[in-house]
Amino acid sequence: RWGMLVARTDPDQPKHKGMTYFLLDMQSPGVEVRPLHQITGEAEFNEVFFDDVRIPHDHVLGEVGGGWGAAVTTLMNERVALGGGVSRKGTGPIGDLLRVWGERKGSLDAATLPVARDRVVELWCRAEALRLTNWRARDGSKSGNPGPEGSVGKLMSAEMNQHIYEACLDLLGAEGLVHEAGYERKRPDGLRLTGGESTKYAFLRARANTIEGGTSEVMRNILG
Repeated sequence: RWGMLVARTDPDQPKHKGMTYFLLDMQSPGVEVRPLHQITGEAEFNEVFFDDVRIPHDHVLGEVGGGWGAAVTTLMNERVALGGGVSRKGTGPIGDLLRVWGERKGSLDAATLPVARDRVVELWCRAEALRLTNWRARDGSKSGNPGPEGSVGKLMSAEMNQHIYEACLDLLGAEGLVHEAGYERKRPDGLRLTGGESTKYAFLRARANTIEGGTSEVMRNILG
């Protein structure tokens, strides 16, 4: 029901100054939400239009004109949430790849096997390095001092997820392209991706990872 709105309240101030952070009741008169449908068919993102919307004074978060600092804190915590999950070693997206690898490696020929194995090992090493980095980011967030690790984790996990599910699709071949009736559901023990997702869904959904919560280009600008 509640949205976060950062609006310029002092047009005479430059850049990040003169901005105020508001808590917006999304059911207020004049608020129109238009869903944006993704390549997966879902609508997790929206366009929001405001037509003479009024926000009470007591819905200001922090100081008037000091909204940029609150917005940065919000964004950094969002990025930790998006890319800073700390799971057990070998679980999550990399766990999906390891399971597919375990099923498919026996069907690879002598020329393809070492190349595919190197690809899986490289992704596993990157996933483990990211997992340890996310430990630091999570501790910083808990202490109220979210640092650049949030942007690092968001950037790296978004791009790595795409690489991981591309590797899954390459190992599964055409079978990995069948949505909701693919390779995973042909097995009685259910070789299924995390959350019951099919390989195709995970592959398509990962494309949004480098857009949501700040694009990879924005993350690189932040990190310099």
